Amino acid sequence: MELLNTIDSFVWGPPLLILLVGTGILLSVRLGFLQVFRLPFAIKLILTSKDDGSSGDIDSIKSLCTALAATIGTGNIVGVATAIKAGGPGAMFWMWIAAFFGMATKYSECLLAVKFRTIDANGAIAGGPMHYIERGLGPKFKPLATMFALFGVLVAYFGIGTFAQVNSIVDITTLSLGIEPLYTAIFLTVVVAAITIGGLESISTVASKIVPAMAVIYFLSTVGFLITFADKVPAAIAQIFYSAFNPTAAAGGFLGATVMVAMRNGVARGVFSNESGLGSAPIVAAAAKTEWPAEQGLISMMGTFIDTIIICTLTGLTLVVSGLWTGDLNGAALTQAAFIQAYPAVGKYLLWLGLVLFAFTTILGWNYYGERCMEYLTGVKGIMPYRIIFIVLVAVGAFLKLEAIWVLADIVNGLMAIPNLIALLGLSGVVVSETKRYYAHLASKKECEVETDDDLDLAKQGTK
Repeated sequence: MELLNTIDSFVWGPPLLILLVGTGILLSVRLGFLQVFRLPFAIKLILTSKDDGSSGDIDSIKSLCTALAATIGTGNIVGVATAIKAGGPGAMFWMWIAAFFGMATKYSECLLAVKFRTIDANGAIAGGPMHYIERGLGPKFKPLATMFALFGVLVAYFGIGTFAQVNSIVDITTLSLGIEPLYTAIFLTVVVAAITIGGLESISTVASKIVPAMAVIYFLSTVGFLITFADKVPAAIAQIFYSAFNPTAAAGGFLGATVMVAMRNGVARGVFSNESGLGSAPIVAAAAKTEWPAEQGLISMMGTFIDTIIICTLTGLTLVVSGLWTGDLNGAALTQAAFIQAYPAVGKYLLWLGLVLFAFTTILGWNYYGERCMEYLTGVKGIMPYRIIFIVLVAVGAFLKLEAIWVLADIVNGLMAIPNLIALLGLSGVVVSETKRYYAHLASKKECEVETDDDLDLAKQGTK
């Protein structure tokens, strides 16, 4: 355990965090800060996107929902709570910084996923970092692609995909509803099996229904809390900005935190929550029905915005406003106590519903990520055995409390990012050129629309 903890601290130490944020800064500059100037257009794409008959397995919105299913998880509730508990309110500010630059990273990796996607032996779309590493950087980088795929399978099996989420569902259900873990485990296993055996189409259909619903439920719950304590919100926001650049003094059960501790916890939890740079979201983005890689990049970029800028912010403000972060509670118990302040009768049930939906959809999303990584390593023959093992691990995950597995999961999760970030830096020129090509297409399309409108006006005048 001591060795694993040492490795974990090194992997998730300053070098990886600097590489993650540094890559986001570089891409932001090279892309002209498109996460600011193209944000309205990205929102418009989500609202108006439709299946135009382009090649792919699922439409762009289902692709985004499947990616959000995997990213919006316990990190949005438990992760934010632990970040603020360890680093103080200032951690929230650094979470925003990580998300801001992470939007450019998410855009770039999802653009590359569509650009370099291919088709497997079953006729399904195959894409993601392992493919754009090999096809974009060249065959000599195949070992790097294999490394990413291997870590991807391990994370799906032993990390984010199974044990962390299953344990969260079982624990919160027992705590809130008093249901025995065995019954929760059986029900969860049956439902996951029924959905995942159906493949991407089944997963994306469920995700496209659950993700908007769970986001709305959690959004309304947290906004309702903030409205209830509206007089405390301005002070909470001021405290977040002040604590980001000044040490947070010890108070109650809170031991105090330096600016560096706030920064490290905010950045690490922000990246862990939205997964920008980890290389997971591009795997499902590759399957989107779209002609333009940059268009899917813009749609996928909104995943980071929704996950961190909106959902994590609402959690963070709720915790800071409640004042309970200075006490002895942490994790889900801390967030639950805050909810009960505003909703004494139903607070614990609202949090239960949010956590269960968040964790359940993460299981579905990571099932697909691991499957695509397994397909890269073994071919299509490995897909069904992979699914069966995944379902078995979901079943036993409810009864495992092995500390070593949690630490190992953290390690492989961090290691996943390294091959992907190397590829993003090496292919940043491709990202820029592909973006310019899409901008030229939009400009040309706009000119055609203007000319068409002019022709219609002339036709109307001639008719008169």
